[in-house]
Amino acid sequence: MLGGVLALLSSMMFAGNMTTLRRGVITAPVYQAIAITVPIGVPLFYMILVIFDYTYLLYTMSFDSLFFFSLAGIVHLIIGRYCNYKSTQLLGATLAGPVTQLGLLVSIFFAFFVLGEIITLKLLIGISLIIIGPSIILFLGKENSKTKSGIIIDYKKGYIWGILCAISFGISPYFVKVGLNEGGVKESIVGAFIAYFSATILIFLIIIISKKSFREIYNYQKEGVSWFLLAGIFSFFAHLLRYMALGIAPISIVEPIQKTTIIFRVIFSWFINKKHEIINFKVLFGIFLSIVGVYFIIWQI
Repeated sequence: MLGGVLALLSSMMFAGNMTTLRRGVITAPVYQAIAITVPIGVPLFYMILVIFDYTYLLYTMSFDSLFFFSLAGIVHLIIGRYCNYKSTQLLGATLAGPVTQLGLLVSIFFAFFVLGEIITLKLLIGISLIIIGPSIILFLGKENSKTKSGIIIDYKKGYIWGILCAISFGISPYFVKVGLNEGGVKESIVGAFIAYFSATILIFLIIIISKKSFREIYNYQKEGVSWFLLAGIFSFFAHLLRYMALGIAPISIVEPIQKTTIIFRVIFSWFINKKHEIINFKVLFGIFLSIVGVYFIIWQI
């Protein structure tokens, strides 16, 4: 039960991340969002390691665990996040959510056919409802192509970036699970730090190779930077809770529940980004189906 609760809280944090991120990318580029939201997680996660005295695990962790946690960080925090942010920039946080939900299919594939997790009828019903609900939101959204603030919605490019994001987000939980190697919550938190640290190193290398100055990256647009900092903090808590959930519950439980982030995206966007999003009250039906799906998933925990 705890794993399901942590996954649900994580989904709320991810929704907060995407809602604040949406405001930032209206005026600032996506690469700046990546350069801010990923590195901010390193000191925050290290602080958690120090507070709970988990730093010793950094020296006792196997090479395989270090490799897979690092790989998870690069795939999820750089590739997946960039694609996710581009999709959000082109579609908005509300419409981008259902597209990225397709990553659930990739996660479930690895959970059942690679990790050998058990399939149950309740699980299948829950997964189906969680996929159908956001899909309804997506199809209803296609009726509109312009937000109240005048932002044009680019469905074609937004869908492409969203699908690439879904693939990356769907694969990364498998790398996390392999990196854990029967470990628990402690190992998962250390793994999150390793993922963030590895991704940050690669980001700094990319900035150096691209010959862009760090001042240019981090001072591009002040309003955007403020939103990105807030998005980075939301992302930190989202990943902390996500890794903890994966440390005590199977992928087939954690990932479907996390997909309910679309519900919270709609709610948060309604209050914060109403003019910059396309939100139709008909999507409530899709949200309802997703909520029912969550209870089916939690029921089988």
